[in-house]
Amino acid sequence: MNMHFKPFAAALSVALASVMMTGCLDLDNKKPAAAAPRATEVDVTVVESTDATIVTELGGRTNAYRIADVRPQVSGIILKRLFEEGAEVKKGQSLYQIDPALFEASVQSARAAVLQAEANLKKAKADAKRSAELVKVKAMSASANDAAQAAYRVAEANLAAAKASLKTAQVNLGYTHVKSPIAGRVSISQVTPGALVTAQQGTPLTTVHQLDPIYVDVTQSYEKLAELRAKMDAGIMKTDPSGDSEVQLVLDSGEIYHLKGKFSVQDALVNETSGTVRIRAVFPNPDRELMPGMYVRARLIEGIQPNVVKLDQRAVMRAQNGAPYCFVVGKDNKVESRYLTIDGAEGNFWIVTKGLEVGEKVIVEGILKVRPGASVTFKDPAAKQAK
Repeated sequence: MNMHFKPFAAALSVALASVMMTGCLDLDNKKPAAAAPRATEVDVTVVESTDATIVTELGGRTNAYRIADVRPQVSGIILKRLFEEGAEVKKGQSLYQIDPALFEASVQSARAAVLQAEANLKKAKADAKRSAELVKVKAMSASANDAAQAAYRVAEANLAAAKASLKTAQVNLGYTHVKSPIAGRVSISQVTPGALVTAQQGTPLTTVHQLDPIYVDVTQSYEKLAELRAKMDAGIMKTDPSGDSEVQLVLDSGEIYHLKGKFSVQDALVNETSGTVRIRAVFPNPDRELMPGMYVRARLIEGIQPNVVKLDQRAVMRAQNGAPYCFVVGKDNKVESRYLTIDGAEGNFWIVTKGLEVGEKVIVEGILKVRPGASVTFKDPAAKQAK
């Protein structure tokens, strides 16, 4: 054997022996088994059957409780505007002064006509009385007496007509003070002093809005209302035992209006285009915070639905097709998924009509850390509430 090959052969033998020894160790000493995955700690809620208050939130607009267009009842020149634009006015308060000169003259003329009619009546009455006495002694013919009696009745009618004309003239004179027909907030004036206005003109001089209380008009689909009535008729839903018909108002900014309103009326007509019904509520507005035309959302209490499940909205997820589902702790504390049927909401809770059974435990917190089939641990919800 070559002398240079001997050292290489010896080194190779040592290496092979080392590999063989290592292999023997691997065969004789087994690797430790992988540790089982630890159960994830979650928070759960126990499913209970309870009553749910059905609240519907609908968008709408505020409208004045009363609206009155102010128009002149007589023609003339506007002398003065007697109010501040945007101010509160009282019912019967004078808003404009129309030049009264012609109407004052008409009153004076009508009074003179009344005086003349009274004088004529006095004379006719005396003639009639005298004629009646003379005809008894046959000192006057019956036809002449008839004429005297007729003249007396004509004089009475003339006086009544003169008094009516005086009343008309006085009313027209009063109309030169254009007054507010209702109490409320007056709008911007459409005319200025010096303008000629005519009786019953189409354009109003201004408009008065009564803002306390104020209406809130919202719309609800007729289909939804019909469904609600069907549930009530079938006994699935009942009316609020307290008879509470209060309505809460949410402003466009998201702020809750501090005063509650009352359900007023439901329109008798269905909108042919949208298929909706208008619902009206009345809200107190003493500080005039609500103005006509504001966009608001009204929360209407529609009724009480008994024997339903109210589930914390944090526990509900959505599948790719939009179907709602949740995670339930099943047998051996394994996670199961359940598809749900949701019929409305109450506050931060979904109203679940199908998918859950009373007594089941639904995962509320930690749902992002688990998957179906995973093991979980949780604290007793009753003990947690006791703390």
